[in-house]
Amino acid sequence: MASRTFLCFNHGKFFIPFAATKVIPFSKRPIKNFNFSSVSCSLNTPQPTVEPKSQTDSTPNVVKILKERGLLESITNENLRLVCSDQTAGPLKVYCGFDPTAESLHLGNLLGLIVLSWFQRCGHKAVALIGGATGRIGDPSGKSQERPELDLNALEKNIVGIMEIINKILSKNADLGSEKNSNFVILNNYDWWKEVRLLDFLKQVGRYARVGSMMSKESVKKRLESEQGMSYTEFTYQLLQGYDFLYLFKNEGVNVQIGGSDQWGNITAGTELIRKILQAEGAYGLTFPLLLKSDGTKFGKSEDGAIWLSPSMLSPYKFYQYFFSVPDADVVRFLRILTFLAMEEINELESAMTKPGYVPNTAQQRLAEEITRFVHGEDGLSEALKATEALRPGSETKLDWKTIEGIAEDVPSCSLPYSKVLNLPIVDLSVSSGLFESKSAARRLLKQGGVYLNNKRVGNESKRIEAEDIVGGKVLLLSAGKKNKVVVRIS
Repeated sequence: MASRTFLCFNHGKFFIPFAATKVIPFSKRPIKNFNFSSVSCSLNTPQPTVEPKSQTDSTPNVVKILKERGLLESITNENLRLVCSDQTAGPLKVYCGFDPTAESLHLGNLLGLIVLSWFQRCGHKAVALIGGATGRIGDPSGKSQERPELDLNALEKNIVGIMEIINKILSKNADLGSEKNSNFVILNNYDWWKEVRLLDFLKQVGRYARVGSMMSKESVKKRLESEQGMSYTEFTYQLLQGYDFLYLFKNEGVNVQIGGSDQWGNITAGTELIRKILQAEGAYGLTFPLLLKSDGTKFGKSEDGAIWLSPSMLSPYKFYQYFFSVPDADVVRFLRILTFLAMEEINELESAMTKPGYVPNTAQQRLAEEITRFVHGEDGLSEALKATEALRPGSETKLDWKTIEGIAEDVPSCSLPYSKVLNLPIVDLSVSSGLFESKSAARRLLKQGGVYLNNKRVGNESKRIEAEDIVGGKVLLLSAGKKNKVVVRIS
């Protein structure tokens, strides 16, 4: 199956080609280890700091909150500011789309979940839309080339993984707002696209799409000016996303679509279709800024790639460490954008950073704790804090082999035979494990007190590995200073 063959014709029906096996509609597919009935249930997780008032009380204006915290880029209509606080109109339904291009969402997607959470906390309803159909094409926004094609099995696996993450995060807000336990739902746009006929789509939707307007979208212009250009398949993406908004507006009562600033063209395509086809008002779009560092570069990438939200793709420990290492120039802004801490507390942290006696990285620690708790829950945060403390050189926390193995994927590691490790000089092991390039470099840092074995400082270079040094008879942890570590597995 190739995403370029999305527009296919079969007995007058607009469909997506699959493998030869029978395809069961996603909404009817039994998926192991995922309880669809729990999509809008409350989880017993601690609530973050900011407690919103109920819808029946004075309704917090979510647009004002987003603006104050740096989470508002543009809105399609200023009336949205008024509608957000109109108690007589009832709660809004707000949706954000997530295409299943990988098994996990990443840090860039997290902003959409945070903004949806703010709407939940202010008494509105969140709709997370999985692009089971549009994911077969790929959004060209912000991309310099066409996305790689996904086969059906990979797509389904991605959908399940993403749904689990969204359910886990949005469930934390499920008992907030006006209608407890029913303030979010997860949908899949393949459920309606599988029934769309090509001729009907062209007649009912395509006739209202102006090619000139579609060509003027920033994402299209950039690609057309590039050497690679843009395929027709990608060109239609904005129309498909626009139809999603129209469908949700008409059939699910969704009023607002949110997305990153690069989604502006796709969002306005939807509001225009609603106005032209349904001749209706009351559909709004809202965008938030892309997550950038103070130097203008994208935040959310590490040396190893994307910052994934799934613990199976990035451990809570490494996720925590990424935020703990945020520069001082960015930490306050990220506290506003990525956490639900009260602005008063954030301002106090910012003020404390400029005063004598401020403990370095206090703000970063709070940021890392809050965002790790939001994504991975209390258990994930506890795991990250335990590993962080245990792996600190000089720590009094006793290491066990499970803790060391838990971070083995996040630090360099090697495997050496027991017979070669036992009685081996620490200097030799430091080189053979890859911690140092030469024995002279190892001796130099050792004399300065910067070499650690299982977090204990090595006092002299004549030290040899003894049986009791091998934690659990399975692993060793070598450290050069605070950051450079290597796990030695004993085979």
